[in-house]
Amino acid sequence: MLKVEDFRRLAALTSVVLVATAEALAQENLARPARRIVVSISDRKLILLEADRVVKIYDAAVGAPRTPSPSGSFKIVQALPDPTWYAKGKIVPPGKLNPLGPRWLGLSVKGYGIHGTNNPASIGRNASHGCIRMRNRDIEELFGLVSVGDQVELLAERTPQLEEIFGQAGAPAAR
Repeated sequence: MLKVEDFRRLAALTSVVLVATAEALAQENLARPARRIVVSISDRKLILLEADRVVKIYDAAVGAPRTPSPSGSFKIVQALPDPTWYAKGKIVPPGKLNPLGPRWLGLSVKGYGIHGTNNPASIGRNASHGCIRMRNRDIEELFGLVSVGDQVELLAERTPQLEEIFGQAGAPAAR
């Protein structure tokens, strides 16, 4: 039978283990190179960068002409698996009919995010209400690679960085 003193020792040991685990996790997050997302609205591509090195390029859908994607620098402020979609009195729970797909990365500009889709034919087009849509398998992968607080740049026009990644506008891209 354990005595009160044994419980105190166990509690103290548990506290030490928890603090050490928290410190290790914090160090792991600090050791991760900075990741950021750059979306080329004109190319309809999402680029994941780590310390300014291209990790992956994904096809995406961006805002339609009547509902363009915003441009600017934002942050990921929310990461939701299996989001529920709310719009004009409609509520669509997670599942095949949900227009947000299986993941939602909410941005620091209200109402906009990066998400999956129930309309994969829209990928590569100017077809959304301003959000960045990705194939469901792609958003699931990206969701595991980024964190709340990571930087997201939505670029309406080509920049020197995008020219370096994709080549000159109108020129065939090297593969």
